Amino acid sequence: MSDRKIKILLIEDEEFDVRRVRNTIKLFDQLITIVDVTSNGSDALDLLKKNTKSYDLVIMDYQIAGALRGEELIKKIKQINSTIQIIVITKLTINVSDFDFAKSLMRAGAFWYCTKYPGDIDEYIYQPTDFLMSILNAYDKKRLEEESYNSNKKLIRNIDEILEKKKIISASDSIRKLKVSIEKLAESDINILISGDSGTGKELVANNIHYRSARKLENFVPINCGSIPHDLIESELFGYEKGAFTGANTGKQGLFEVANNGTIFLDEIGELPLSAQVKLLRFIQEGEIEKIGRTKSIKVNVRIIAATNKNLEDEIEKGNFREDLFYRLNIVPLHIPPLKNRPEDIDLLFEYFKILYSHELGKTIPAVDKEVLQSLKNYYWPGNVRELKNVTQRLVFYSDGKITLEDLNLALTRRKKSGANDSPFRFSDTSQIQPLKDIERNFRKYYFMFVRDNSESDAHAAMKLGLAPPNFHRMCKELGLK
Repeated sequence: MSDRKIKILLIEDEEFDVRRVRNTIKLFDQLITIVDVTSNGSDALDLLKKNTKSYDLVIMDYQIAGALRGEELIKKIKQINSTIQIIVITKLTINVSDFDFAKSLMRAGAFWYCTKYPGDIDEYIYQPTDFLMSILNAYDKKRLEEESYNSNKKLIRNIDEILEKKKIISASDSIRKLKVSIEKLAESDINILISGDSGTGKELVANNIHYRSARKLENFVPINCGSIPHDLIESELFGYEKGAFTGANTGKQGLFEVANNGTIFLDEIGELPLSAQVKLLRFIQEGEIEKIGRTKSIKVNVRIIAATNKNLEDEIEKGNFREDLFYRLNIVPLHIPPLKNRPEDIDLLFEYFKILYSHELGKTIPAVDKEVLQSLKNYYWPGNVRELKNVTQRLVFYSDGKITLEDLNLALTRRKKSGANDSPFRFSDTSQIQPLKDIERNFRKYYFMFVRDNSESDAHAAMKLGLAPPNFHRMCKELGLK
């Protein structure tokens, strides 16, 4: 209990009953005080609107003078401040176990109610001890709701920041329609399959759906199905119990458990091995996961958003993907068109990334020659938005206040021909000499970018580099590549 007094607004139109409430509260006057008394609902709402923080609780007669009373008044009070608790007193001849009456009050937003009788009619309301305890309990509930409300406000602010960072930049009609679909899908809970070429922004779309949905305060768990070895994918997704196999010294939560009540994003779903597809199908059908080493299934509540850059219908024909799983995932298909099919987005995206990386690198936003913008539109962008993002980052990194067509031709690695002068690193300025480890890191970063831009998937990129997918995934993280 707080040191400060509990502040009450009393709504009562009979002086006789006002006196009885005051007498009852006086028993705990060191903890409780009546700040204001009003005889009708409209005046009560005016007082609450002027300074809602002046009151912790409302005690109100169920039947007062005026049209605004009962459940309607309760609802309007809660609209002004949802954390204010309301105790209803009534002289209606009702049975204290009248559950229909109680339910109607609780649905409207009341915390508790009591009759004005029995009790000492000349002195107190109801049973004084019960009445006072209800006030103390209501105040505790108010404080808990305020703490929860403030915590949720912080979370909502964080979500707004996430959405700002992950906003979809576009001027094209196709992406405008995609945004409309995202808004609609955020209101539902159905499974979604996002298709599109590598680098088009499938995870960005998944993020936007999750953080606009009713699950936004819960976990969003992304997993790249192509970056995990096939013999480990089931334990990563569904977990295992201690002692399930040699070396399992502790249990492990699977990603479906981590995502419980939230969203799991299965990127590159076409890379999922058939054995894991069977378990995923069972989860979709039953809402249960089977952990390795556990005899009983575990119920989890997870929304699935899957993504692929493959044609899954072709994969079904090849026997690589289950047809029944495809139809379970493909309830609502979303397709993201490649960047080359929406040239009106290129200028907008380039400008956005240019400002973003200028701020990140602490550099002045560079000017851009007109020829650069035209060349950007003429380029075919096989790596889509990811490639444009990486190219812009290179241009900003190397810019000296201005981006020229020559700079762009160096940054667009796919236009280069082999030769001694094709290096993306320029060594002409001796004042810019960097430690070898920094140069090595930059080289690795841009080479990884180049390989990813020229690969169908991360698994394909890892194969080209001669790396195991987990090692490739880890190195991408170390280099700041998502």
